[in-house]
Amino acid sequence: MALNGAAVCILGPSGSGKSALSLQLMAYGAKLVSDDRCRIWRQEEQLRIDAPDTIRGQIEARGVGILNAVQSEPALLALWVDLTQEEVHRLPPNREKVCLGVSLPIVHNVRAQHFAAAILQYLRAGRHA
Repeated sequence: MALNGAAVCILGPSGSGKSALSLQLMAYGAKLVSDDRCRIWRQEEQLRIDAPDTIRGQIEARGVGILNAVQSEPALLALWVDLTQEEVHRLPPNREKVCLGVSLPIVHNVRAQHFAAAILQYLRAGRHA
């Protein structure tokens, strides 16, 4: 999912809620980068993310079908979200994930209604503490 060229990559196994969270982010104005699979490459000291051509502009909504979606251009990866790890701290520590030699922030799953909105705010302005 991307907002203003900054992307979040949502990680988790099938059925963990990746597409559901993505649909919430889209409802708040984010654009789809990719659903279920993505292409990630290093460009200098940054990571870029895009969709494979075969699934570009499509997202699965469980129980509804495969929906068409507004497709983001290749975006700068700014944040990882790991749905397999549940956040237990009110103010969690800064965590990072390294991919292709580039370290980026990662947040764990927050099972609360504000999670999608918080991710979008993170993409807009970053994290203070």
